[in-house]
Amino acid sequence: MLSLLLSLGVLIAGYFTYGRIVEKVFSPDDRETPAVRMNDGVDFVPMKTWKAFLVQLLNIAGTGPIFGALMGACFGPVVFLWIIFGSLLGGAVHDYMVGMISERNEGKSIAELSGIYLGSGARWGMRIFSIVLLLLTGTVFVTSPAALIARLTPENLGVGFWIVVILIYYVLATLLPIDKIIGKLYPVFGVVLIIMAVGIYAGIIKGGYHIPEISFENLHPSGLPIWPFMFITVACGAISGFHATQSPMIAKCISSEREGRKVFYGAMLTESVIALIWAAGGVAFYGATSELSSALSSIGQSGVVYDISTGLLGHAGGILAVIGVVACPITSGDTAFRSARLILSEITGLDQKPIKNRLVITVPLLALGAILTQLDFNVLWRYFSWSNQTLAMISLWVATAYLLKNADKKYKSMMTALPATFMSAVSCTYILMADEGFSLSAGVAYPVGIIFAAACFALFVYLYKRNLK
Repeated sequence: MLSLLLSLGVLIAGYFTYGRIVEKVFSPDDRETPAVRMNDGVDFVPMKTWKAFLVQLLNIAGTGPIFGALMGACFGPVVFLWIIFGSLLGGAVHDYMVGMISERNEGKSIAELSGIYLGSGARWGMRIFSIVLLLLTGTVFVTSPAALIARLTPENLGVGFWIVVILIYYVLATLLPIDKIIGKLYPVFGVVLIIMAVGIYAGIIKGGYHIPEISFENLHPSGLPIWPFMFITVACGAISGFHATQSPMIAKCISSEREGRKVFYGAMLTESVIALIWAAGGVAFYGATSELSSALSSIGQSGVVYDISTGLLGHAGGILAVIGVVACPITSGDTAFRSARLILSEITGLDQKPIKNRLVITVPLLALGAILTQLDFNVLWRYFSWSNQTLAMISLWVATAYLLKNADKKYKSMMTALPATFMSAVSCTYILMADEGFSLSAGVAYPVGIIFAAACFALFVYLYKRNLK
Protein backbone atom coordinates (compact mmCIF):
# COMPACT_ATOMS: atom_id res chain seq x y z
CA MET A 1 0.00 0.00 0.00
CA LEU A 2 2.89 2.35 0.74
CA SER A 3 4.09 2.09 -2.86
CA LEU A 4 0.72 3.27 -4.17
CA LEU A 5 0.55 6.18 -1.74
CA LEU A 6 4.08 7.28 -2.63
CA SER A 7 3.31 6.99 -6.33
CA LEU A 8 0.25 9.19 -6.00
CA GLY A 9 2.25 11.69 -3.95
CA VAL A 10 4.99 11.92 -6.57
CA LEU A 11 2.45 12.64 -9.32
CA ILE A 12 0.78 15.40 -7.30
CA ALA A 13 4.11 16.96 -6.33
CA GLY A 14 5.28 16.69 -9.93
CA TYR A 15 2.42 18.87 -11.15
CA PHE A 16 3.53 21.72 -8.91
CA THR A 17 7.26 21.33 -9.55
CA TYR A 18 8.21 19.84 -12.91
CA GLY A 19 4.94 21.07 -14.39
CA ARG A 20 5.94 24.64 -13.58
CA ILE A 21 9.35 24.09 -15.18
CA VAL A 22 7.71 22.82 -18.38
CA GLU A 23 5.40 25.82 -18.38
CA LYS A 24 8.32 28.20 -17.92
CA VAL A 25 10.17 26.61 -20.85
CA PHE A 26 7.20 27.23 -23.15
CA SER A 27 6.58 30.73 -21.71
CA PRO A 28 2.82 31.29 -22.11
CA ASP A 29 1.68 34.91 -22.40
CA ASP A 30 -1.50 36.97 -22.71
CA ARG A 31 -1.95 36.88 -26.49
CA GLU A 32 -5.44 36.28 -27.86
CA THR A 33 -6.10 32.56 -28.34
CA PRO A 34 -7.66 30.94 -31.45
CA ALA A 35 -10.80 30.16 -29.40
CA VAL A 36 -11.43 33.90 -29.13
CA ARG A 37 -9.89 35.14 -32.37
CA MET A 38 -11.34 32.42 -34.65
CA ASN A 39 -14.58 31.57 -32.82
CA ASP A 40 -16.79 29.78 -35.37
CA GLY A 41 -19.33 28.24 -32.99
CA VAL A 42 -18.41 24.70 -34.11
CA ASP A 43 -14.79 23.74 -33.33
CA PHE A 44 -13.33 27.05 -32.14
CA VAL A 45 -15.40 27.72 -29.01
CA PRO A 46 -14.09 29.32 -25.76
CA MET A 47 -14.55 27.12 -22.68
CA LYS A 48 -14.07 27.75 -19.00
CA THR A 49 -10.85 26.24 -17.69
CA TRP A 50 -12.52 23.62 -15.47
CA LYS A 51 -14.67 22.47 -18.37
CA ALA A 52 -11.73 22.38 -20.80
CA PHE A 53 -9.82 20.27 -18.24
CA LEU A 54 -12.65 17.73 -17.90
CA VAL A 55 -13.18 17.55 -21.66
CA GLN A 56 -9.45 16.99 -22.20
CA LEU A 57 -9.41 14.31 -19.50
CA LEU A 58 -12.33 12.45 -21.08
CA ASN A 59 -10.78 12.88 -24.55
CA ILE A 60 -7.52 11.19 -23.56
CA ALA A 61 -8.77 8.72 -20.92
CA GLY A 62 -10.05 5.89 -23.09
CA THR A 63 -9.70 2.28 -22.05
CA GLY A 64 -5.92 2.77 -22.18
CA PRO A 65 -5.37 3.81 -18.54
CA ILE A 66 -7.67 0.98 -17.46
CA PHE A 67 -7.17 -1.93 -19.87
CA GLY A 68 -3.55 -0.99 -20.53
CA ALA A 69 -2.83 -0.58 -16.82
CA LEU A 70 -4.36 -3.99 -16.03
CA MET A 71 -2.27 -5.67 -18.73
CA GLY A 72 0.78 -3.73 -17.56
CA ALA A 73 0.17 -4.87 -13.98
CA CYS A 74 0.98 -8.40 -15.15
CA PHE A 75 4.64 -7.27 -15.09
CA GLY A 76 4.30 -6.50 -11.37
CA PRO A 77 4.67 -3.26 -9.38
CA VAL A 78 7.52 -2.14 -11.66
CA VAL A 79 4.67 -0.77 -13.78
CA PHE A 80 4.16 1.95 -11.15
CA LEU A 81 7.57 3.42 -12.02
CA TRP A 82 6.73 3.64 -15.72
CA ILE A 83 3.36 5.28 -15.02
CA ILE A 84 4.93 7.85 -12.67
CA PHE A 85 8.05 8.88 -14.54
CA GLY A 86 6.70 8.16 -17.99
CA SER A 87 3.89 10.62 -17.30
CA LEU A 88 5.81 13.33 -15.45
CA LEU A 89 8.81 13.46 -17.77
CA GLY A 90 7.21 12.28 -21.01
CA GLY A 91 3.43 12.06 -21.29
CA ALA A 92 2.43 15.28 -19.55
CA VAL A 93 5.25 17.18 -21.29
CA HIS A 94 4.07 15.69 -24.60
CA ASP A 95 0.43 16.70 -24.05
CA TYR A 96 1.25 20.20 -22.84
CA MET A 97 3.71 20.98 -25.62
CA VAL A 98 1.52 19.67 -28.44
CA GLY A 99 -1.53 21.51 -27.07
CA MET A 100 0.32 24.81 -26.63
CA ILE A 101 2.20 24.60 -29.95
CA SER A 102 -1.13 23.96 -31.65
CA GLU A 103 -2.62 26.94 -29.85
CA ARG A 104 0.26 29.10 -31.18
CA ASN A 105 -0.54 27.82 -34.71
CA GLU A 106 -4.28 28.50 -34.92
CA GLY A 107 -5.28 25.14 -33.46
CA LYS A 108 -3.67 23.07 -36.20
CA SER A 109 -3.47 19.27 -35.91
CA ILE A 110 -0.30 17.34 -35.10
CA ALA A 111 -0.05 16.43 -38.79
CA GLU A 112 0.09 20.10 -39.83
CA LEU A 113 2.47 20.93 -36.98
CA SER A 114 4.76 18.16 -38.25
CA GLY A 115 4.81 19.85 -41.65
CA ILE A 116 5.59 23.24 -40.13
CA TYR A 117 8.49 22.03 -37.96
CA LEU A 118 9.74 18.85 -39.67
CA GLY A 119 8.98 19.49 -43.36
CA SER A 120 6.32 18.72 -45.97
CA GLY A 121 7.26 15.03 -46.15
CA ALA A 122 6.54 14.68 -42.45
CA ARG A 123 3.22 16.46 -42.95
CA TRP A 124 1.90 13.88 -45.39
CA GLY A 125 3.33 10.98 -43.44
CA MET A 126 1.67 12.22 -40.26
CA ARG A 127 -1.61 12.93 -42.02
CA ILE A 128 -1.84 9.29 -43.08
CA PHE A 129 -0.44 7.95 -39.81
CA SER A 130 -2.76 10.09 -37.66
CA ILE A 131 -5.90 9.17 -39.58
CA VAL A 132 -5.07 5.44 -39.39
CA LEU A 133 -4.40 5.73 -35.64
CA LEU A 134 -7.64 7.64 -35.08
CA LEU A 135 -9.62 5.04 -37.01
CA LEU A 136 -8.05 2.26 -34.93
CA THR A 137 -8.72 4.24 -31.75
CA GLY A 138 -12.33 4.95 -32.63
CA THR A 139 -12.89 1.30 -33.51
CA VAL A 140 -11.24 -0.02 -30.33
CA PHE A 141 -13.35 2.43 -28.34
CA VAL A 142 -16.54 1.11 -29.92
CA THR A 143 -16.05 -2.59 -29.23
CA SER A 144 -14.71 -2.39 -25.66
CA PRO A 145 -17.55 -0.28 -24.13
CA ALA A 146 -20.14 -2.25 -26.11
CA ALA A 147 -18.85 -5.44 -24.46
CA LEU A 148 -19.12 -3.88 -21.00
CA ILE A 149 -22.63 -2.47 -21.53
CA ALA A 150 -23.80 -5.84 -22.84
CA ARG A 151 -22.87 -7.35 -19.45
CA LEU A 152 -25.30 -4.99 -17.70
CA THR A 153 -28.28 -5.33 -20.06
CA PRO A 154 -30.70 -8.12 -21.08
CA GLU A 155 -29.27 -10.91 -23.20
CA ASN A 156 -31.16 -9.84 -26.32
CA LEU A 157 -29.31 -6.50 -26.22
CA GLY A 158 -25.95 -7.96 -27.16
CA VAL A 159 -22.63 -6.46 -28.20
CA GLY A 160 -23.77 -5.92 -31.80
CA PHE A 161 -26.75 -3.85 -30.68
CA TRP A 162 -24.62 -1.57 -28.52
CA ILE A 163 -22.02 -1.15 -31.28
CA VAL A 164 -24.77 0.32 -33.48
CA VAL A 165 -26.00 2.60 -30.67
CA ILE A 166 -22.49 3.86 -29.94
CA LEU A 167 -21.80 4.49 -33.65
CA ILE A 168 -25.00 6.56 -33.92
CA TYR A 169 -23.85 8.62 -30.95
CA TYR A 170 -20.44 9.05 -32.60
CA VAL A 171 -22.10 10.50 -35.69
CA LEU A 172 -23.82 13.16 -33.58
CA ALA A 173 -20.75 13.95 -31.46
CA THR A 174 -18.56 14.23 -34.55
CA LEU A 175 -20.98 16.49 -36.44
CA LEU A 176 -22.38 18.85 -33.81
CA PRO A 177 -20.58 21.89 -32.36
CA ILE A 178 -18.20 20.93 -29.56
CA ASP A 179 -20.24 22.73 -26.90
CA LYS A 180 -23.53 20.98 -27.76
CA ILE A 181 -22.82 17.38 -26.70
CA ILE A 182 -19.15 17.13 -25.71
CA GLY A 183 -19.14 20.38 -23.73
CA LYS A 184 -22.29 19.42 -21.82
CA LEU A 185 -21.88 15.67 -21.21
CA TYR A 186 -18.12 15.40 -20.64
CA PRO A 187 -18.01 17.38 -17.38
CA VAL A 188 -20.65 15.02 -15.95
CA PHE A 189 -18.79 11.93 -17.17
CA GLY A 190 -15.57 13.44 -15.85
CA VAL A 191 -16.99 13.65 -12.34
CA VAL A 192 -18.24 10.04 -12.62
CA LEU A 193 -14.80 8.92 -13.80
CA ILE A 194 -13.07 10.57 -10.85
CA ILE A 195 -15.61 9.19 -8.37
CA MET A 196 -15.12 5.73 -9.90
CA ALA A 197 -11.36 5.88 -9.41
CA VAL A 198 -11.76 7.07 -5.82
CA GLY A 199 -14.24 4.24 -5.24
CA ILE A 200 -11.85 1.57 -6.52
CA TYR A 201 -9.08 3.00 -4.32
CA ALA A 202 -11.40 3.02 -1.29
CA GLY A 203 -12.42 -0.56 -2.05
CA ILE A 204 -8.78 -1.66 -2.02
CA ILE A 205 -8.21 -0.07 1.38
CA LYS A 206 -11.51 -1.17 2.93
CA GLY A 207 -11.04 -4.73 1.71
CA GLY A 208 -7.54 -4.92 3.20
CA TYR A 209 -6.04 -6.03 -0.10
CA HIS A 210 -2.28 -6.38 -0.39
CA ILE A 211 -0.36 -4.36 -2.97
CA PRO A 212 3.27 -5.45 -3.48
CA GLU A 213 5.91 -2.78 -2.95
CA ILE A 214 7.72 -1.32 -5.95
CA SER A 215 10.59 -3.39 -7.31
CA PHE A 216 12.35 -3.87 -10.65
CA GLU A 217 11.52 -7.60 -10.69
CA ASN A 218 9.69 -8.89 -13.76
CA LEU A 219 6.67 -10.84 -12.49
CA HIS A 220 5.03 -11.47 -15.85
CA PRO A 221 3.84 -15.10 -15.76
CA SER A 222 4.82 -15.79 -19.37
CA GLY A 223 8.23 -14.17 -18.97
CA LEU A 224 7.45 -11.39 -21.46
CA PRO A 225 10.39 -8.95 -21.20
CA ILE A 226 9.76 -5.58 -19.60
CA TRP A 227 11.76 -3.87 -22.36
CA PRO A 228 10.10 -2.86 -24.62
CA PHE A 229 6.73 -4.59 -24.06
CA MET A 230 5.65 -2.90 -20.83
CA PHE A 231 6.34 0.53 -22.36
CA ILE A 232 3.98 -0.25 -25.23
CA THR A 233 1.34 -2.04 -23.16
CA VAL A 234 0.88 0.87 -20.76
CA ALA A 235 0.49 3.82 -23.08
CA CYS A 236 -2.38 6.12 -22.10
CA GLY A 237 -1.44 6.14 -18.41
CA ALA A 238 2.18 7.09 -19.09
CA ILE A 239 2.63 8.55 -22.59
CA SER A 240 0.34 8.28 -25.58
CA GLY A 241 0.54 9.61 -29.11
CA PHE A 242 -3.25 9.54 -29.31
CA HIS A 243 -3.18 12.55 -26.99
CA ALA A 244 -1.34 14.49 -29.71
CA THR A 245 -4.49 14.20 -31.80
CA GLN A 246 -6.69 15.38 -28.91
CA SER A 247 -4.76 18.29 -27.42
CA PRO A 248 -5.16 20.42 -30.61
CA MET A 249 -8.94 19.99 -30.27
CA ILE A 250 -8.90 21.63 -26.85
CA ALA A 251 -6.26 24.12 -28.02
CA LYS A 252 -9.15 25.54 -30.08
CA CYS A 253 -11.14 26.06 -26.86
CA ILE A 254 -8.81 27.50 -24.19
CA SER A 255 -9.32 31.21 -23.63
CA SER A 256 -5.92 31.88 -22.03
CA GLU A 257 -2.45 30.40 -22.63
CA ARG A 258 -1.78 30.60 -18.91
CA GLU A 259 -4.42 27.92 -18.28
CA GLY A 260 -2.57 25.39 -20.46
CA ARG A 261 -0.74 23.67 -17.59
CA LYS A 262 -3.99 23.01 -15.74
CA VAL A 263 -5.72 21.70 -18.85
CA PHE A 264 -3.01 19.67 -20.63
CA TYR A 265 -0.38 18.77 -18.01
CA GLY A 266 -3.02 18.38 -15.30
CA ALA A 267 -5.33 16.13 -17.33
CA MET A 268 -2.44 13.79 -18.18
CA LEU A 269 -1.40 13.42 -14.54
CA THR A 270 -5.02 12.80 -13.56
CA GLU A 271 -5.16 10.02 -16.14
CA SER A 272 -1.97 8.59 -14.63
CA VAL A 273 -3.64 8.50 -11.22
CA ILE A 274 -6.47 6.48 -12.78
CA ALA A 275 -3.93 4.10 -14.34
CA LEU A 276 -2.12 3.65 -11.01
CA ILE A 277 -5.33 2.81 -9.20
CA TRP A 278 -6.40 0.23 -11.79
CA ALA A 279 -2.93 -1.34 -11.96
CA ALA A 280 -2.94 -1.63 -8.17
CA GLY A 281 -6.53 -2.89 -8.18
CA GLY A 282 -5.71 -5.64 -10.68
CA VAL A 283 -2.85 -7.09 -8.65
CA ALA A 284 -4.61 -6.58 -5.31
CA PHE A 285 -7.92 -8.15 -6.34
CA TYR A 286 -6.45 -11.24 -8.01
CA GLY A 287 -3.59 -11.61 -5.54
CA ALA A 288 -0.85 -12.43 -8.06
CA THR A 289 0.17 -11.46 -11.57
CA SER A 290 -0.38 -15.04 -12.73
CA GLU A 291 -4.01 -14.95 -11.59
CA LEU A 292 -4.55 -11.54 -13.19
CA SER A 293 -3.01 -12.71 -16.46
CA SER A 294 -5.15 -15.84 -16.43
CA ALA A 295 -8.32 -13.79 -15.90
CA LEU A 296 -7.41 -11.43 -18.73
CA SER A 297 -6.94 -14.42 -21.03
CA SER A 298 -10.13 -16.23 -20.02
CA ILE A 299 -12.73 -13.45 -19.61
CA GLY A 300 -11.01 -10.53 -21.36
CA GLN A 301 -10.32 -6.98 -20.24
CA SER A 302 -14.00 -6.04 -19.96
CA GLY A 303 -14.70 -9.08 -17.80
CA VAL A 304 -11.79 -8.26 -15.48
CA VAL A 305 -13.00 -4.66 -15.10
CA TYR A 306 -16.49 -5.91 -14.25
CA ASP A 307 -15.23 -8.45 -11.70
CA ILE A 308 -12.90 -5.96 -9.98
CA SER A 309 -15.61 -3.29 -9.83
CA THR A 310 -18.32 -5.51 -8.39
CA GLY A 311 -15.84 -7.38 -6.18
CA LEU A 312 -14.50 -4.22 -4.56
CA LEU A 313 -17.66 -2.10 -4.50
CA GLY A 314 -20.57 -4.52 -4.54
CA HIS A 315 -23.26 -4.62 -7.21
CA ALA A 316 -24.48 -0.99 -7.01
CA GLY A 317 -21.02 0.48 -6.65
CA GLY A 318 -19.75 -1.83 -9.33
CA ILE A 319 -22.33 -0.56 -11.80
CA LEU A 320 -21.26 3.03 -11.06
CA ALA A 321 -17.64 2.05 -11.63
CA VAL A 322 -18.47 0.29 -14.88
CA ILE A 323 -20.41 3.36 -16.06
CA GLY A 324 -17.23 5.36 -15.46
CA VAL A 325 -15.20 2.83 -17.40
CA VAL A 326 -17.73 2.84 -20.24
CA ALA A 327 -17.64 6.65 -20.36
CA CYS A 328 -13.85 6.60 -20.84
CA PRO A 329 -13.68 4.84 -24.21
CA ILE A 330 -16.89 6.33 -25.59
CA THR A 331 -15.72 9.86 -24.83
CA SER A 332 -12.39 9.12 -26.50
CA GLY A 333 -13.88 7.28 -29.46
CA ASP A 334 -16.14 10.16 -30.49
CA THR A 335 -13.31 12.68 -30.28
CA ALA A 336 -11.06 10.30 -32.22
CA PHE A 337 -13.48 10.48 -35.14
CA ARG A 338 -13.90 14.22 -34.58
CA SER A 339 -10.11 14.70 -34.75
CA ALA A 340 -10.00 12.62 -37.94
CA ARG A 341 -12.67 14.92 -39.41
CA LEU A 342 -10.62 17.99 -38.54
CA ILE A 343 -7.44 16.54 -40.09
CA LEU A 344 -9.31 15.64 -43.27
CA SER A 345 -10.79 19.15 -43.37
CA GLU A 346 -7.25 20.54 -43.26
CA ILE A 347 -6.27 18.28 -46.17
CA THR A 348 -9.35 19.02 -48.29
CA GLY A 349 -9.75 22.66 -47.31
CA LEU A 350 -13.46 22.13 -46.61
CA ASP A 351 -14.84 24.80 -44.26
CA GLN A 352 -16.37 22.95 -41.30
CA LYS A 353 -18.94 25.56 -40.38
CA PRO A 354 -21.53 24.29 -42.94
CA ILE A 355 -22.95 20.99 -41.70
CA LYS A 356 -22.99 19.52 -45.22
CA ASN A 357 -19.18 19.74 -45.33
CA ARG A 358 -18.99 17.95 -42.00
CA LEU A 359 -21.31 15.24 -43.31
CA VAL A 360 -19.17 14.68 -46.41
CA ILE A 361 -16.23 13.73 -44.18
CA THR A 362 -18.02 12.14 -41.20
CA VAL A 363 -20.22 9.55 -42.93
CA PRO A 364 -17.38 7.70 -44.75
CA LEU A 365 -15.23 7.81 -41.57
CA LEU A 366 -17.89 6.19 -39.41
CA ALA A 367 -18.71 3.65 -42.12
CA LEU A 368 -15.08 2.54 -42.21
CA GLY A 369 -15.04 2.38 -38.41
CA ALA A 370 -18.12 0.13 -38.48
CA ILE A 371 -16.32 -2.26 -40.85
CA LEU A 372 -13.24 -2.37 -38.62
CA THR A 373 -15.32 -3.41 -35.61
CA GLN A 374 -15.58 -6.85 -37.22
CA LEU A 375 -11.85 -7.44 -36.70
CA ASP A 376 -10.44 -9.17 -33.60
CA PHE A 377 -10.14 -6.70 -30.69
CA ASN A 378 -6.80 -8.07 -29.46
CA VAL A 379 -5.23 -7.67 -32.92
CA LEU A 380 -6.56 -4.11 -33.19
CA TRP A 381 -5.22 -3.30 -29.71
CA ARG A 382 -1.69 -4.49 -30.52
CA TYR A 383 -1.47 -2.41 -33.68
CA PHE A 384 -3.08 0.53 -31.91
CA SER A 385 -0.53 0.27 -29.08
CA TRP A 386 2.51 0.37 -31.36
CA SER A 387 1.20 3.11 -33.67
CA ASN A 388 0.15 5.05 -30.58
CA GLN A 389 3.67 5.11 -29.11
CA THR A 390 5.25 5.79 -32.50
CA LEU A 391 3.05 8.86 -32.84
CA ALA A 392 4.17 9.95 -29.35
CA MET A 393 7.79 9.64 -30.49
CA ILE A 394 7.16 11.80 -33.57
CA SER A 395 5.15 14.37 -31.60
CA LEU A 396 8.00 14.79 -29.11
CA TRP A 397 10.42 15.39 -31.99
CA VAL A 398 8.00 18.02 -33.34
CA ALA A 399 8.03 19.71 -29.93
CA THR A 400 11.83 19.50 -29.90
CA ALA A 401 12.01 21.21 -33.31
CA TYR A 402 9.65 23.90 -32.03
CA LEU A 403 11.83 24.58 -28.99
CA LEU A 404 15.00 24.66 -31.09
CA LYS A 405 13.39 27.34 -33.18
CA ASN A 406 11.57 29.36 -30.52
CA ALA A 407 13.04 28.81 -27.01
CA ASP A 408 15.17 31.67 -25.66
CA LYS A 409 17.75 29.09 -24.58
CA LYS A 410 18.30 26.20 -27.00
CA TYR A 411 19.29 23.79 -24.23
CA LYS A 412 15.65 23.83 -23.11
CA SER A 413 14.88 21.60 -26.10
CA MET A 414 16.47 18.74 -24.12
CA MET A 415 13.22 18.61 -22.15
CA THR A 416 11.51 16.98 -25.13
CA ALA A 417 14.55 15.55 -26.94
CA LEU A 418 15.38 13.09 -24.14
CA PRO A 419 11.90 11.48 -23.88
CA ALA A 420 11.73 11.55 -27.71
CA THR A 421 14.97 9.56 -27.86
CA PHE A 422 13.67 7.09 -25.27
CA MET A 423 10.42 6.57 -27.17
CA SER A 424 12.39 6.15 -30.41
CA ALA A 425 14.18 3.19 -28.84
CA VAL A 426 10.90 1.76 -27.46
CA SER A 427 9.01 2.03 -30.75
CA CYS A 428 11.79 0.63 -32.94
CA THR A 429 12.64 -2.26 -30.60
CA TYR A 430 9.01 -3.28 -30.17
CA ILE A 431 8.14 -3.50 -33.86
CA LEU A 432 11.28 -5.55 -34.46
CA MET A 433 10.43 -8.04 -31.68
CA ALA A 434 6.62 -8.21 -31.66
CA ASP A 435 4.65 -10.94 -33.41
CA GLU A 436 2.73 -8.30 -35.35
CA GLY A 437 6.09 -6.86 -36.41
CA PHE A 438 9.22 -8.70 -37.55
CA SER A 439 9.45 -11.30 -34.71
CA LEU A 440 13.20 -10.83 -34.37
CA SER A 441 15.18 -11.97 -31.33
CA ALA A 442 16.16 -9.60 -28.54
CA GLY A 443 19.79 -10.08 -29.60
CA VAL A 444 18.97 -8.29 -32.85
CA ALA A 445 16.16 -5.96 -31.81
CA TYR A 446 17.87 -4.44 -28.75
CA PRO A 447 21.03 -3.17 -30.47
CA VAL A 448 19.11 -2.00 -33.56
CA GLY A 449 16.67 -0.10 -31.35
CA ILE A 450 19.54 1.56 -29.48
CA ILE A 451 21.30 2.47 -32.73
CA PHE A 452 18.10 3.98 -34.14
CA ALA A 453 17.54 6.07 -31.00
CA ALA A 454 21.20 7.14 -30.98
CA ALA A 455 20.93 8.22 -34.63
CA CYS A 456 17.84 10.30 -33.83
CA PHE A 457 19.63 11.96 -30.91
CA ALA A 458 22.75 12.56 -33.03
CA LEU A 459 20.60 14.39 -35.60
CA PHE A 460 19.15 16.47 -32.78
CA VAL A 461 22.65 17.37 -31.53
CA TYR A 462 23.65 18.40 -35.07
CA LEU A 463 20.59 20.65 -35.39
CA TYR A 464 21.15 21.97 -31.86
CA LYS A 465 24.68 23.04 -32.67
CA ARG A 466 23.59 24.56 -35.98
CA ASN A 467 20.94 26.62 -34.19
CA LEU A 468 23.55 27.96 -31.77
CA LYS A 469 25.45 29.64 -34.64
